[in-house]
Amino acid sequence: QLSTVGVFAALPTLRETPVVERAEVFRRKLGICSILFEFRSQTMGKEKERKRQMLLEIVEYVNNTRNCFNESLMQDVLNMVGANIFRSIPIKNRGIMSLYDPEDDEPTLEGSWPHLQLVYEFFLRFVVSNDVDPKVAKRFVDANFVLKLLELFDSEDPRERDYLKTIL
Repeated sequence: QLSTVGVFAALPTLRETPVVERAEVFRRKLGICSILFEFRSQTMGKEKERKRQMLLEIVEYVNNTRNCFNESLMQDVLNMVGANIFRSIPIKNRGIMSLYDPEDDEPTLEGSWPHLQLVYEFFLRFVVSNDVDPKVAKRFVDANFVLKLLELFDSEDPRERDYLKTIL
């Protein structure tokens, strides 16, 4: 069994991959980017950074590659996006007195934002891509997926809510 480090190091960059193999390497990278990390912990810093670099690479790839979102990859795309963004959002317990607490006006920023931002950027590229046929995408972006997206508006992080508004 490969360690998490081995998983991130095992694949060539998409740029170095022969064109005929890129879709499969892209699919594998989407799967690897579905690995989640605990951001309240300082452990696995190298792995977190490798994932961030891989997310940067796939965002760059979809920005510079035509026809990278074909039907056979859509489920992989949405699985990776969902694995990263769909999570329980902590709800602040606000009592009547907290309404007057100026300290409470500060939003709680998402600790995993270095990864989430790239996942949202990737998802935005998917949503606006001319390569994505809306009729085909509807089969993958179902009502349940959209409801989960809407639930994320409960996030206190304004950066996340801005991406959600743009995507929706």
